[in-house]
Amino acid sequence: MDPLDDSPDSLVLHATDNGVSWITLNRPAAMNAVTWDQRERVISLLGAASADPAVRAVVITATGKGFCAGADLRGAPATGTASGSERVAGDVARTIRQGAQRLITAVLDCEKPVVAAVNGTAAGLGTHLALACDLVLAAESAKFIEVFVRRGLVPDGGGAYLLPRLVGPQRAKELMFFGDALRASDAERMGLVNRVVADAELAATAKEWAERLAAGPTRALALTKHLVNASLDTDRSTALAAEAWAQEINMTTRDANEGVASFVERRTPKYRGL
Repeated sequence: MDPLDDSPDSLVLHATDNGVSWITLNRPAAMNAVTWDQRERVISLLGAASADPAVRAVVITATGKGFCAGADLRGAPATGTASGSERVAGDVARTIRQGAQRLITAVLDCEKPVVAAVNGTAAGLGTHLALACDLVLAAESAKFIEVFVRRGLVPDGGGAYLLPRLVGPQRAKELMFFGDALRASDAERMGLVNRVVADAELAATAKEWAERLAAGPTRALALTKHLVNASLDTDRSTALAAEAWAQEINMTTRDANEGVASFVERRTPKYRGL
């Protein structure tokens, strides 16, 4: 690849292998700080993964020593301000809604399970990108930093939504108030990370997990993801009703019928994602 090539296709590498869509941030010199073009490509790839029956799991990872250093707003399109560089009320909120928040919701709303393979430092939006994924693997050298307070900023990109749901409000405030770097092992202990592995084993472990997911009942996993995510914002009766209807919908799939048949016939099921 041309080292001067800064096209979206070169800055976000993509490949589909064995039912897994691999999305790789590829801007290592900038610790994979996400540009506008990168963000739009990742959002597009996640949408394509939802719609493509051949894709049954997604991995988000990065090259180099950083997973994602946050958002790089340089080169972003104009926000439609009233005049030149003058900022008017609503510009910042609009930029966040159309930018960082869209990226995070694209992960949360992806209909396929998404695995984060955090290869290095995840800071700011990079931390939230990882935590929005369904499963998080981290290399031993990885760190997570709620860097916003260091810049005098409020956490954005869904941070104040995601963190309290993962570690509770007190821990979330500690991370966001101080902005200290959190080692991968401590992130695992707090429940932010599913598993920490040696740096050299990260890619192989991510491949193993993603291929296991890709061999599973894809629609059942999508419905399960939706139920779990929605349960955090709803009451018991609504959650139970949603569960019942999800199972009703799921039982119309071929994979559900295969799962039941394989149990009755005492054999290993062969799921096809349908």
